[in-house]
Amino acid sequence: MHAPAHPDTAHAIERWLDQHRITEVECLIPDMAGQARGKIVPRHKYRPAEGLRLPMAVLEMTVTGAYPEEDFTPVADPDMRLLPDPAALRLVPWAKEPTAQIIHDCVRFDGTPVELSPRNVLRRIVAEYEREGFKPIVAPEIEFYLVQIEPDEDIPLKPPVGRTQRTEAGMQSFSIDAVNEYGDIFDVIYDWCEAQGLQLDTLIHEMGTAQMEVNLDHGEPLALADQVFLFKRTVREAAIRHGMYATFMAKPMQGQPGSAMHIHQSVIDLASGRNAFSNPDGSPSPAFFHFIGGLQTYLPAAMPFFAPYINSYRRLSRYTAAPINLSWGYDNRTCGLRVPNAPPEARRVENRLAGVDANPYLVIAASLACGLLGIRQRLQPTEPLDGSAYEQPHQLPRHLDDAVDRLMRCEPLAELFGAHFIRTYGAIKAAEYAQYFDVISPWERRYLLLNV
Repeated sequence: MHAPAHPDTAHAIERWLDQHRITEVECLIPDMAGQARGKIVPRHKYRPAEGLRLPMAVLEMTVTGAYPEEDFTPVADPDMRLLPDPAALRLVPWAKEPTAQIIHDCVRFDGTPVELSPRNVLRRIVAEYEREGFKPIVAPEIEFYLVQIEPDEDIPLKPPVGRTQRTEAGMQSFSIDAVNEYGDIFDVIYDWCEAQGLQLDTLIHEMGTAQMEVNLDHGEPLALADQVFLFKRTVREAAIRHGMYATFMAKPMQGQPGSAMHIHQSVIDLASGRNAFSNPDGSPSPAFFHFIGGLQTYLPAAMPFFAPYINSYRRLSRYTAAPINLSWGYDNRTCGLRVPNAPPEARRVENRLAGVDANPYLVIAASLACGLLGIRQRLQPTEPLDGSAYEQPHQLPRHLDDAVDRLMRCEPLAELFGAHFIRTYGAIKAAEYAQYFDVISPWERRYLLLNV
């Protein structure tokens, strides 16, 4: 049977489209890589109550557009239905004609959710929190580089030219003037984000050359994952229109720091409405320590969500401002898990593991899943670290192949995410690794061609 969108929801979307005189609708879903897939539909042909169709196999594509050797969707290549989420309805501010973008949910024709949809995975983890009487709250921090346009992928990336007609010299952490070098593009980004209701908090210049960081206001996980998904799209578009690229690669340039997506996390107790990480007297609660214990225990197995590509592991090396282990500490940025100084009602845990190349839906889902396992299993963390975690041993997988093996062996994560999803995701990562491994790098030609 068909499960149409709720009539009131459909009518509200129709009214919004009419109110804004929309001529075209971009119907979007995030795929496994966090890319926007879907269809563009003329307004007069878009029926919110009916949704539209898309092959289910889109959700098992690799980042290169290929597929794993094994089929994880039916061999008949059937369609799934895309139903609009009215909470994810926005204008496309850069379009010439009035255009809407709507993030859709992936469902079967009987109305059940498609388990391979990253958005549905995040919903599944949030529902597990609700089952325990909790509501998670997150706030992402997003780092990225601005670089010169270079169509030839064999040529290394370079910083872009700013308003002074020069490229940046050296590291310019927190420099206001260095940000203002690209003031025109950030004016556009802020305007476009405001038009889409993306809740930007602060903008800073990060450690790398023309590396920026934007923080988002805290909120519910699905809404924040949607905002990260749309923010990436917005920044790429603004950069191209200003004659440069914005890249969310984890490690785009040799000799420069990598780009992260730090996730601040707290948990609300639904019965009391208070932060579950704090006792009534303001001290840290058992749930706070169990949450950290869960992150320390299960993040190594969840690594393919936080570092999903070969390039991701170039960022995770000693003395590069990126974590190499899962030590935790109070206001200690060398740790993979940092607890910022904050009043009891804002007590939270910052997970610094993820690269910005990760899918925001899966990163948030994975981090929350690890913390939830810690709460359920009453796991205890190590003692907080006062010194430098960079001096501690490596505790994380060093490459994608090892990370996928660990994920495949982790039954608790498979139970939370769904075994079929985990097997599919692992096969996608294995296919991407195989494709990369077939490429001979310039380093190999330079040092091995005539020397071995």
